[in-house]
Amino acid sequence: MEINFQEIIGTPVLIQLTLVFIGMINILIIRNLVRSRLSHYVKDQNNYYRGKKALNVVGYLLMVLLITIIFRKRLETLTVVFGIAGVGITLALQEVIVSIAGWSAILFTDIFKTGDRVMMGDIKGDVIDVGVLRTTIMEMGGWVDGDLYNGRIVRVANSFVFKAPVYNYSADFPFL
Repeated sequence: MEINFQEIIGTPVLIQLTLVFIGMINILIIRNLVRSRLSHYVKDQNNYYRGKKALNVVGYLLMVLLITIIFRKRLETLTVVFGIAGVGITLALQEVIVSIAGWSAILFTDIFKTGDRVMMGDIKGDVIDVGVLRTTIMEMGGWVDGDLYNGRIVRVANSFVFKAPVYNYSADFPFL
């Protein structure tokens, strides 16, 4: 039994997968180069942190766009299936979608940022990280008197910013 490598290499799916692999490697290299140069141009830690997070999101979106463009011929026949599946997925992942919307609201508005002291519901503490789905807070108070950390790290869904008030004790208001 002879293996014809020309037939294996010439298959359209293998060519498309190779293009996706090469494209993703290029996107990752460019993203990492931009990230390494970002510290030279952005001096503010908060803006640097936001820039790194934004670069990650842009990189992932470019990868999804690359896959969509390369496999568009195969995806055209599945549009109705994708539409029906999209409705089901949207209903099933409603909380996740609202958390992503909350993350974008946190990122693009001044609700709070990393390092701010906030109170969300009964949780009061300092914001350690703002992720796509959850915000990580180092909790204070509770069984510890005063404004001392109690040792707990709490992860709160970003959808919380739409459901209840968020008190930011570190926010500036220029008119006071």
